Amino acid sequence: MAYRLGVDVGGTFTDLLLFNEATGACWRDKTPSTPQDSSIGILNGVTAICEKAGIDPSQVEIFLHGTTVATNAVLEGKGAHVGLIVTEGYRDIMQIARSYVPGGLAAWIIWPKPTPLARLEDTIAVGGRMGADGKEVRPLDEAGARAALSVLKARGVEAVTVSLINAYVNGAHEKRIGALAAEILPGVPVSLSHEILPEMQEYERTLTTVANAAVRPVVGRYVRNLRAKLRDTGMNGKIALLRSDGGLMSSEKAEEHPVSLLMSGPAGGVTGALWVARNAGLKNILTLDVGGTSTDVALIENLEPRRVRTTDVGHLSVRASSLDVKTVGAGGGSIAYVPDLTKALRVGPQSAGAVPGPVAYGKGGTQPTVTDANVVLGYLPEALLGGTFKLDREGAKAAVQTIADALGIELMAAARGIIDIVNENMFGALRMISVQQGYDPRDFALMGFGGAGPLHVNAVARLMGSWPAVSPVSPGVLCALGDATTRTRTETARSFSRLASTTDTAELLAILDEMATQTRGELSDDGIAAGDITSLFEIDLRYEGQAFEVALTIDPETLRRDGIAGLTGRFDAEHLRLFTFNMASAHEIVNLRAVALGRALDLPAAPLPQGDGNPIAAKLRDHELWMDGRAQPAVIYDRARLRAGDRISGPAIVVEMDSTTLIESNHVATVDAVGNILINPA
Repeated sequence: MAYRLGVDVGGTFTDLLLFNEATGACWRDKTPSTPQDSSIGILNGVTAICEKAGIDPSQVEIFLHGTTVATNAVLEGKGAHVGLIVTEGYRDIMQIARSYVPGGLAAWIIWPKPTPLARLEDTIAVGGRMGADGKEVRPLDEAGARAALSVLKARGVEAVTVSLINAYVNGAHEKRIGALAAEILPGVPVSLSHEILPEMQEYERTLTTVANAAVRPVVGRYVRNLRAKLRDTGMNGKIALLRSDGGLMSSEKAEEHPVSLLMSGPAGGVTGALWVARNAGLKNILTLDVGGTSTDVALIENLEPRRVRTTDVGHLSVRASSLDVKTVGAGGGSIAYVPDLTKALRVGPQSAGAVPGPVAYGKGGTQPTVTDANVVLGYLPEALLGGTFKLDREGAKAAVQTIADALGIELMAAARGIIDIVNENMFGALRMISVQQGYDPRDFALMGFGGAGPLHVNAVARLMGSWPAVSPVSPGVLCALGDATTRTRTETARSFSRLASTTDTAELLAILDEMATQTRGELSDDGIAAGDITSLFEIDLRYEGQAFEVALTIDPETLRRDGIAGLTGRFDAEHLRLFTFNMASAHEIVNLRAVALGRALDLPAAPLPQGDGNPIAAKLRDHELWMDGRAQPAVIYDRARLRAGDRISGPAIVVEMDSTTLIESNHVATVDAVGNILINPA
């Protein structure tokens, strides 16, 4: 029997989900993360979950992993020492950048400009030139290239980037420098811009390739170490990592193109939510992934997650496809405080993290957090993780009392104020990916997951008007579910830069078909059967004279049927939705991409036994919580004992191993056929 194992490494816990592809049976496990070496926590989890399932690691056919290694390397400034080789006259390309200063009026006075990933002293220009038509204007100065590489070797660079002008149309000079680098700097990874991002716009192409080089040694060491340890357990199956765009790539490909992993971690939750939505019969979903430090939100329309052409990590913004995920510093560990100057309650973005964590965890935390407020209000019962984790309610009360004293209000009012503010922060993030993108949130359901998502999803859905509020099965390990159920994806790009009116549909299709053949070949090389591969095209369009593009996804059949006119019509409709206007200018086709996708895992969710609508069999005990300005009686239920069709009137709490779902007063929750809790206003 074939098994798939999804693994998601978080700051506090490593989540694992094991699937039997033949039967749909699954096992889940949470094990403490080991930040000093993530592979240790992963191996501990692999051993535990295989024992739980009664299988040997050698029976795992596919190991699928979402990782934040590349993200953390950028955020913590721990990328490699990068050397950069450019064309003569372009040595300052990383310093000039786009002359864009974030912030409001006069922000340039106080904005600390980030240090480029490739420093000026490590950037060397060499002679030679390709024209915009791809023809050689001046031959490559090989002696100069050898000298440049020798200088970089003496400077001790750990990775080399080669980004030459117009290399996106002809990479011959870059290839030659790459060959020289392999000779002069053996063992040092080399990233060539025409392979990483074969698109116009020199700065974006250079920045993306430099970012790839900066994280390549770090990611490479991590992947090789993890692969070796997994092989030692007897796991000889395929090892794949989750890309920023929600697809999978082989671990070997990840070593060469780690820039595609920068948003690997948050992508797992979106792909997991997509699987849940399919099984729950929902098409439009807003996701609310609440962890200990931050909340990630995304939008899924017609079972297709929204993607963007840039990946943003800290100050870094690279040209790489990723799911459109927005993050705010609002989580269970977010610290509440009252500044002396304003005397107004604030929550986050500072977090108590895993160590020392919230006061209620009893690990030495002293500052009040969102988790402490939930404990004080009675939203979090005093025993978590199946009763194995006890919460210190008295300690939480003492911590939140400091906020109440600073504001001169009652304890419960202060605790509820903390919750209301963190919910508003989540609400703001959701508006960014819905209202600000031209979507009406009332057309979407809201799915809460992560350790704290189901605790807040009812309240945030009320703010958004997004119903039902969905608490999926095993919400705490949904990111691991996403890792386990997503499919392999690869893409290639090419700049086109031509007016739509002068473009022939047959010519466009010929180029795209050629690119599709290349991407299908890459998946075939990864062992995916030709019959399991499907192709999609992505085309960037803009109005002539614009400085930005809108990406459209289209399948080959639709492009053949509707032609260029259908493409420009879709662009006008999307431009109108995004910006509320259209222009009379001509349409310009800017970039082309071909995407190849492996077979989607057709794994149905396990159905629940049908109940009679009464959840009494799942009742654990009566409870009291604070809601709507007063103490109210509530009931605590065990999710494992709920049945399909059960209806729960709020206020109520549903507990399970990895999360807690809060149902507010004047709301009713229904358990669907596969165990999802759907909350609606009463």
